[in-house]
Amino acid sequence: MSKKRGLSLEEKREQILQIFYESQDFFLLRELEKLGPRKGVVSQTVKDVVQSLVDDDLVSKDKIGSSVYFWSLPSCAGNQLRNAYSKLESDIASSKKRFDELVQQRDSLKKGREESDEREAALVGLKAIEEQYNALKDEMALYADNDPAVIEAMKDATDVAHAATNRWTDNIFTLQHWCSGNFPEAKEQLEHLYKEVGITDSLDYIE
Repeated sequence: MSKKRGLSLEEKREQILQIFYESQDFFLLRELEKLGPRKGVVSQTVKDVVQSLVDDDLVSKDKIGSSVYFWSLPSCAGNQLRNAYSKLESDIASSKKRFDELVQQRDSLKKGREESDEREAALVGLKAIEEQYNALKDEMALYADNDPAVIEAMKDATDVAHAATNRWTDNIFTLQHWCSGNFPEAKEQLEHLYKEVGITDSLDYIE
């Protein structure tokens, strides 16, 4: 025997609404959770279904004292549907108006762009110019390394790097001199440390 299919969310919403419409009364959530199974809506899902109806303004809720009450009348649902219908009609009218504007804009852009031998020749000429431009652009890229401005910038960068290297070399020599003067008993340990970090006797200023 095939398993009975459960209700979809929309079907659950309809069944919960029927509880309100049939009684036209106010309910606490726990009361709805007891009534839900009678309509085929398991109690564990009643809260989410009711909240979805509240979100869509199909069910109203209000807190009175420490309790939250829910209610919905057929007239309220009818008003909501009429409002939704009016909004959809307004959206459709706006969309039709925008569509007509776009059609007019398209027709306006078509003027002067009709297919002709003159237009075809102009497009061929434009394509040839674009290809020539791209070829010249690629050729210029080949000479970029010899650009005087690029070479001058590289020279300036080299001068900055040269000065920075000698400045750090001078800092290293100063630090070594200070260590030797303040920790003469640690000479061997210091020399071992210098070798570990790559400071050798060949270290010198760059001319």
